[in-house]
Amino acid sequence: MARERSIASGGALALGAAFAFGATTPLVQRFGRGIGPFTTASLLYFGSALFAVLPAGARSAPLRRGDVPRLLIVSALGAVVAPIALAWGLQRTSGVVASLLLNLEVLFTVLLARLLWSERIGGRVAAALVLTLAGGALLVVDGRAMSAPAGWGAFAIVGATLAWAGDGVIGRPLAERDPSQVVLAKGSVGAVLSLLLSRALGEGWPGGVAALALLACGAVGYGASLRLYLRAQRAVGAARTGTVFAAAPFIGASMAWAMGERAGGVGTLAAAGLCALGVALQLTESHAHGHTHEAAEHEHPHRHDDGHHDHTHDPLVKGEHSHRHTHEGVAHEHPHGEDANHRHEH
Repeated sequence: MARERSIASGGALALGAAFAFGATTPLVQRFGRGIGPFTTASLLYFGSALFAVLPAGARSAPLRRGDVPRLLIVSALGAVVAPIALAWGLQRTSGVVASLLLNLEVLFTVLLARLLWSERIGGRVAAALVLTLAGGALLVVDGRAMSAPAGWGAFAIVGATLAWAGDGVIGRPLAERDPSQVVLAKGSVGAVLSLLLSRALGEGWPGGVAALALLACGAVGYGASLRLYLRAQRAVGAARTGTVFAAAPFIGASMAWAMGERAGGVGTLAAAGLCALGVALQLTESHAHGHTHEAAEHEHPHRHDDGHHDHTHDPLVKGEHSHRHTHEGVAHEHPHGEDANHRHEH
């Protein structure tokens, strides 16, 4: 039962990350109108960094010196390339189309997780990827049919999803570190680099209301979302987290419609249907089989009610905590994701 709760908890965390990110996408488009993409990105990640200094409960394993190269790579992808591409694309296409196009991130995430970490792709997930790709292609074609700038805006958003997918998959080991430290580091690097680029290119600075709105969007859509996303990755792995996070585009599209956006026609609706079916297939995917855990010694955040951590403490420790510990070898069967204890071959 504890293992099932762990999978459900990971899914809930990923869904929370999706809500935080998806709901802010149309707001970034509205308040970023007329503002350069580098300036927009810098404000979003300053907001993310500010969120990271807020208290977050129990601490996990801190960042280490060996994490620096990986952290720099994911910061460049997720905190510089992706938000700049998104900001540029949002200024050239509709909020509904842009939000739905973000669904392609799950396609790239699952494929990269398979390539880099050998995470499995089941039948449902494979079918979902085909539907998602078809929906994304339809949106790009529909965007180019509207106007050339809208088409290039759509391509820029596709590029942003690829960069964010690379960020999430390459940075998977960082999920075992303190999420607040990871968010603060990525937000700070992204904000400073984007700000330097915006100054070098002579981009203007927005008014007070727009600046504060973008800082708030960054705090919620990037800071809170990333913290939840990392905790979800820790529980269920990069691919499964990405499949649940695929709800974000639909949340963003709904927000855009609620704000009065009516762009897009039959092609947009058809693409939304394909992507929604893809998400439904991914969310109903299950994974359980007999597997063996080799004896191991490592450090990562864990609980003592998850069926894998039965070592003792004096005094007793309750809740999630992190320290170096030893696992004895064991063979058993239960539903599981791709957490730190279940990265075996299939």
